Amino acid sequence: MATIAAAQGFSSESRRSEKLRGCSLATLYGAYGIQGQGTRPSAPGGPTESAIGVILRVYDGAGQFTQVDNIKGSISGIAPDRPGYGTYEVNEDCTAVTHLEPGPGISLEERMVIVAGGDEVLSIVSTPLPVVMSSRQVRVSAR
Repeated sequence: MATIAAAQGFSSESRRSEKLRGCSLATLYGAYGIQGQGTRPSAPGGPTESAIGVILRVYDGAGQFTQVDNIKGSISGIAPDRPGYGTYEVNEDCTAVTHLEPGPGISLEERMVIVAGGDEVLSIVSTPLPVVMSSRQVRVSAR
């Protein structure tokens, strides 16, 4: 029995490590609900404001995504139902990066970690420097 238990433990550990090494573009597929918060400039050259938001993002499993966001700034107010689009890259170790344009003339880079087999994503905005936002994404559906 000990041999069977040891073999089962090894098998379980092996599957866990395969899952960790197994991320690809296809890991992110379908619709994700995103909740984010942080700080950003209220306008080009303007004072820093707190910001919160919710986003519906749809990954295509091949490196492209579209989204609709609702972001509210403590100074600038809300920008409702703003469409955006971008690209993403996924590394085998389940780290990822996106390049997105949430609005005209606005470019952001996000650094992400894919968790729970692709059902959740944790991210931060890495550029531009004045934007300090973090978010949590949860898979809504695999469209």
